[in-house]
Amino acid sequence: MSTIPVEPLVTTAWLAEHLTHPGLRIVDASYFVPGGVDPARQQFHDGHIPGAQFFDINHVADENNPKDHAFPNAETFAARVGELGIGNGHRVIAYDHMGGACAAARVWFLFRAFGHANVSVLSGGRAAWLKEGRHVETGPAAKIAPARFQPAGRTPPVRNRDAVQANIASRDFQVLDARAAARFRGEVAEPRPGLRSGHIPGSANLPFSELFNADTMTFKSPEELRALFVKAGIDLDAPLTTTCGSGVTACTVALGAYLIGKSDVEIYDGSWLEWGADPGLPLATGTN
Repeated sequence: MSTIPVEPLVTTAWLAEHLTHPGLRIVDASYFVPGGVDPARQQFHDGHIPGAQFFDINHVADENNPKDHAFPNAETFAARVGELGIGNGHRVIAYDHMGGACAAARVWFLFRAFGHANVSVLSGGRAAWLKEGRHVETGPAAKIAPARFQPAGRTPPVRNRDAVQANIASRDFQVLDARAAARFRGEVAEPRPGLRSGHIPGSANLPFSELFNADTMTFKSPEELRALFVKAGIDLDAPLTTTCGSGVTACTVALGAYLIGKSDVEIYDGSWLEWGADPGLPLATGTN
């Protein structure tokens, strides 16, 4: 689909116009917290955008890692998206039930991490599509022929626990937490059992929900987004790693940064699911 310019976001009107293009691949990446994939899969059966495949983020993942939806290696990613009929020549449109926050932006980040820039998130997501009265299909996804996806030979922009822990002292990069402010400050229990409350020492906080217009779940204007990053204390010219509960909304904040011209954001994939479960790792509470 080289004749169609690739933007990080597409509108429902754009998708409706190009819905039957043979070079398009649509994936529903919805994910619930709490709940995970199962309620999202049921939601897909209840109604999905025509032609969409269900993108299970726990399957397109390193399943040897005990963490949910752990970042896959290139071979696993290629095999799993190939099963969804996605090859290098396809334009990928990812959507979810929260405008990109859970977990369409994760899909966007994954494809770009493996060298496929021909990917966009549906602005407003499933809710916008339904609100506009657009057609949906029910039941399982339509059968689609597998495709061959060849990942680019590059190092994914992902930080591990050791790098994040060492950074507490070195401050080589900024860490920005996408969780809600009360979770960041350690004032409420985590939604996943067994995790401590608080945040990585030295990290800043920008709740992912603040990036969206609440009534439409569409991203705010570039000017508004930039102001939010600045308010959070982020230097947009310096290295930035995002984190969250499990590595999903970290990608949403990375997409928000991309929308204002910062395309080099990395994520801490283990996020609080890993950090909060380890009593040996340092913990901060409050706003510090």
